[in-house]
Amino acid sequence: MSLMLSSFVVLIAVAISDIIAKTVSHVSSTYINLVMGIILGIIPFTNHLILSFDDKIFMIFIIAPLLFFEGQATPALLVRKKINNILGTAVGLAAVSAIIVAIVVHQVFALAIPLALIVTAISTPTDATAFDSVIEGRTIQSGIRKSLKLESLFNDATGIILLQAAFLWLQTGQVAFGKNVLLFLFSAGGGIILGGILSLIVMAFRQFLVRSSVNVISSQTLIYLLTPFCIYFIAEEVGVSGIIAVVTAGLIHNSETTRSRFSSPRQMHLGLQLVNFSNSVLNSFVFVVLGLSLERIIFEQRRSIGISLRWLAIGVLVYVLLLIVRFIYGRFFISDRTNRSALLFALGGVHGTVTLAMTFSVLSNGVSRSLFNEIVLIETVVIILSMLIPTIVFKVILPLDADTLNKTTQLKILRNEMVIVGVQHVETMTLSNKVREIVIYDLRDQVQKNTLKAFFNQWRSVTTDKSTLTSIQSVEQRRALMQAFDEERNFLYDLAKNHMVNSEYIYDLFSEILLSESLVLDPQNQVI
Repeated sequence: MSLMLSSFVVLIAVAISDIIAKTVSHVSSTYINLVMGIILGIIPFTNHLILSFDDKIFMIFIIAPLLFFEGQATPALLVRKKINNILGTAVGLAAVSAIIVAIVVHQVFALAIPLALIVTAISTPTDATAFDSVIEGRTIQSGIRKSLKLESLFNDATGIILLQAAFLWLQTGQVAFGKNVLLFLFSAGGGIILGGILSLIVMAFRQFLVRSSVNVISSQTLIYLLTPFCIYFIAEEVGVSGIIAVVTAGLIHNSETTRSRFSSPRQMHLGLQLVNFSNSVLNSFVFVVLGLSLERIIFEQRRSIGISLRWLAIGVLVYVLLLIVRFIYGRFFISDRTNRSALLFALGGVHGTVTLAMTFSVLSNGVSRSLFNEIVLIETVVIILSMLIPTIVFKVILPLDADTLNKTTQLKILRNEMVIVGVQHVETMTLSNKVREIVIYDLRDQVQKNTLKAFFNQWRSVTTDKSTLTSIQSVEQRRALMQAFDEERNFLYDLAKNHMVNSEYIYDLFSEILLSESLVLDPQNQVI
């Protein structure tokens, strides 16, 4: 019940923060989510309702599905083509940077090397979602964006394995290099194999059902949504990387969508909508939790903060050193190998949720409370710097994404024009006044032109009089709406044929019209 209540409070905060973010377009929604999380922590009532951070729950219920969906959005062919790049960034760069930074931290602050490695291993994973938030509204070379995305998909496992090696070193006093290499190969390779096998079994079962007489859309959707949780749990129980397993599963599922989308259109549409919804909610959820956790960390460590600033110095040093190592790597291996590309790649190494989860896992691995508190403060500094500095620098060195900025405005203009065409056609049709009024109201709703008063008038009419339309009038309504949609589509088609508008805008509006038509025609929607 406590977990349910905690989730409920955070989800309410997510809904509110996303609404606020919509009204403050010049600020990334991620930062709004972070601020909302901080507010939840500041208010005693809401802070009391939310449970303490649990890294295991967070990884299986939040990170696992996010990585699965991220993997599914990544073409497997791209991974095959970029395998050398992935190995270089997600394994080579991650391991080398962690070792180099650990040695420097050890030398500068006299921190035991195993502890220094713990700190740097936690800072190794990068976060694609956090990167998207700091770059929002700006354009960046597609090659760099792809490299950063692929790196973030796979370097989580490297960071976790390095952390496990550091714990082993701390507990035994021995490096055990050979053992750690074998552990890495077993964990990563086992994750790939197990994730691949399990996802193929699930996919084969779902594809069998969809082609049989016993296909049930609700069951299919549940099986799909539960897939990342089950695969992650099984992988971790077996002792291999759950992260690699769910990413592999996502990659395998990538091609399924394109090759079975027409087998059951309703199922496919529902699945895609749920994925988009879940992805959006979980991403916002992550940063609300991150904001809440940061507030709690700072509040709990407020006494330590003032006594010694070693944690701040270490955090700054770790971030700066990671930045330098990433820049050097980018200078030789990324995109066109220029200083600019290297700088963008370096700054693109944003840290977030997995770093937070790994930080809280330290306490259960033989680290003292006081040392845990210091590690928490260090990683807090790394996370904040990795998000704040790129946000500032990118605003200076990257151009605005004009297409994204113009798209909303252009779509609004086009949508208004197409609805006017539809309404004009309905006004010329031979219809009863009641039907004409309802149809025009529906068409105007495509551009939110109806007032709240008009909505309640329509609502009251439907609510108080169930026989508002006769069967003949209902047929008239369908016919009028379908003809209006045809006129809207023809209007857009003429624009596209004459190359007057970006084709991407036309496709977006075509999609909206098709969805509207499905609400009129599909008997399962039961709207009309």
